[in-house]
Amino acid sequence: MIRIVAGESAVPRRKRAIEAALAIGLVVLIALGAVVASNISRDASAQAAPEPTPAAELKLGYFGNVTHAPALVGVGQGFLAEELGETKLSTQVFNAGPAAIEALNAGAIDATYIGPNPAINSFVKSGGESVSIIAGAAAGGAQLVVRPGISSAADLLGKTVASPQLGGTQDVALRAWLSSQGFKTNVDGSGDVAINPTENAQTLKLFQDGKLDGAWLPEPWASRLVLTAGAKVLVDEKDLWDGSLSGKPGEFPTTILIVNKKFAAEHPDTVQALLRGHVKSVDWLNNAAAGEKATVINNALQESAGAALPADVLDRSLQNVIFTVDPLAATYPKLLKDGADAGTTKQADIHGLFDLRALNAVTGTVGQRISAADLGRD
Repeated sequence: MIRIVAGESAVPRRKRAIEAALAIGLVVLIALGAVVASNISRDASAQAAPEPTPAAELKLGYFGNVTHAPALVGVGQGFLAEELGETKLSTQVFNAGPAAIEALNAGAIDATYIGPNPAINSFVKSGGESVSIIAGAAAGGAQLVVRPGISSAADLLGKTVASPQLGGTQDVALRAWLSSQGFKTNVDGSGDVAINPTENAQTLKLFQDGKLDGAWLPEPWASRLVLTAGAKVLVDEKDLWDGSLSGKPGEFPTTILIVNKKFAAEHPDTVQALLRGHVKSVDWLNNAAAGEKATVINNALQESAGAALPADVLDRSLQNVIFTVDPLAATYPKLLKDGADAGTTKQADIHGLFDLRALNAVTGTVGQRISAADLGRD
């Protein structure tokens, strides 16, 4: 009886041992399966995210202004198309920054030459996801021109003054200056001075017809009002920038080059090619003979804006503009504050606005990297 009982008690022990072994084996198989599944998932993810490639097409925006001469020259002289190679270059001409930003955010264009304030506004509204500033293009070249009877800021009380477009760079500069003079303005056009956003081409006619008392304009429109319509300069914006921010007295960003962030991530080679063409254009502008420069720019203005400029207007315009690939990043906190004070944007964190790595790679100037002023990467 004792042996029988002992034999019966051994069976459950063997059964439990077999069950334990099976359980351990099952755990091992599950673990192995998880590892295999993880590897498959990683492989699939790698296949789903191919390496960035050059874009089939680059859609570029710019304005028919002298301050956008790097774009005019880059397109007209073929510098941009040459560097883009097999990537097709398509262009679209705009009147002012907010319209170009709308097109960029809608995917109608991939990059654009533009003033700094619309770029800041887009960056702020998107939480930093929409655009990157990748280069400067022009500095200076903006003035408040008025009727001869207006000789001081006080004379503007109750008057009507134009800017190219609400929220544009000259619109913000105008509102900031009027505020510094003690005037109140509103985005609906009311206030101590009425600001009437007007297309540049219409501003000249309205001024000649007596419907505007002045305008804060980029070149060549400021020069056109002075030389064609008898306006006088009340404020040259360069006098408002003492160089304490940028280290370059009289210089302030008027035109920059920006790109859609998603496009840049997918096609970094195309962005670098665009910058190579852009740098060539700026170099050409700074080294070409005056006569050749005027001819090329006027031909491009005829093509993009529908009319060439009188020689004296173009000459005066070019004297007021500095062509540079430096976006003068250190000035942007002030530009942001001016926009917030004007009611066209809101105060926000703009760190990450700049990505100048490709520009510095293209220029390759040792010891003189163009700075993002801690507002992005350089």
